[in-house]
Amino acid sequence: MDVVAQAFGVRCAQDAVLARACGELDRRQDWRASGAVSLGSWLMSQLGVSSGTARAYCAVSERVEDLPHLSAGLSEGRLSLDKVRAVLGVAEPENEAHWAATAAELSFVELCQVVRSEQRPSRAADRLEHDRRSLRFNDSLRTVVAQLPALSYAQLKRVLEARAKKMGAPGSSLDQRLADALVSLCRSEGTSSSGGSLVVAHVPYELMADPSSELVGELEGAGLISADVVRRLVCEAEVIVALDDELGHTMYEGRAQRFPSDTQRREVMRRDRHCVFPGCHNVLFTNCHHIEGWKPSGLTDLGNLALLCEHHHHLIHSLAWSMSGDANVELAFVGPTGRVMKSRPSRLWARVSDPALLGTRRGGAGRGARVGRGAERAAKPEAKGAAGGAPGPGGGDRGG
Repeated sequence: MDVVAQAFGVRCAQDAVLARACGELDRRQDWRASGAVSLGSWLMSQLGVSSGTARAYCAVSERVEDLPHLSAGLSEGRLSLDKVRAVLGVAEPENEAHWAATAAELSFVELCQVVRSEQRPSRAADRLEHDRRSLRFNDSLRTVVAQLPALSYAQLKRVLEARAKKMGAPGSSLDQRLADALVSLCRSEGTSSSGGSLVVAHVPYELMADPSSELVGELEGAGLISADVVRRLVCEAEVIVALDDELGHTMYEGRAQRFPSDTQRREVMRRDRHCVFPGCHNVLFTNCHHIEGWKPSGLTDLGNLALLCEHHHHLIHSLAWSMSGDANVELAFVGPTGRVMKSRPSRLWARVSDPALLGTRRGGAGRGARVGRGAERAAKPEAKGAAGGAPGPGGGDRGG
């Protein structure tokens, strides 16, 4: 226990050093030379930290020089980075000594309660609370985190709790029933005329051809799913089943058209997962960009299409940065400093149809290969289920 306490004190002291250095780095804006969109994204890329940790360092770095008592508490190991961040909304140069002493006395939970009690309602506070509203999806953990204004929070909580009570579900915990209530609200709203939810599932040809196959599929934005879930989706929802070829890839268009098809957009999103610029994990506001321009000689093929967020799309078109390579294999980015940074497809791309993995999965499921390679090669790039196609998640090329 003593070792843990001492080690944490050392960590707090290092957090203080890191916060000061981040503050200076942000004032100099040196992170822009790496193509990052912010100090936070640079920290995520260079340090390998989560977005929450990066936001914590950024928040403290902005104020650390103005709050000497809190900064000293962090340097001496008496205060944690979490505690310092918790009081940033109420600490000012004239009262920060009081908050440093209070933070040292209370637990983190108690400190947050005291801080909330000090934040008096006002029109300005209401506007700030409204502007801070957010909802984040974490696809890897399948979690939803929301920050809501007080009224919206109370309304949502009341609706979900009332719905959970009506649903019953004997043997389920309250948390489980609240989750079921949230999902039931989404299903009742629906996303189509039939009231179902549009989903896209990538599956090996064998899974749909053989009712006894135990191979896995992949649900866009939700990861791997079992064969049973795939078959249930076909029955219960509007579903696009994208059948993968023997390489685990889908459609190629060549010079037939400039703009990627819906199928290609979905496949680019599946391959890249987010903006392909090194260190950028932006998923929203992304575009399918032609690496080699379509008009000169670039093809509308997967290898020439890459997902770029609006910031890095503009950066490439400004000619300050160059981009080259095969998006299916490796891309190279060269900036004003001449440094070469490389990006590769997501390791999760085509994981349900990779030939090297299918044999292992068949063996693990206790079944042999029921469909020959010839049948797999004959599989079309995309087959539609109950409802047919729908636009993919990527935006237009916008000059790519």
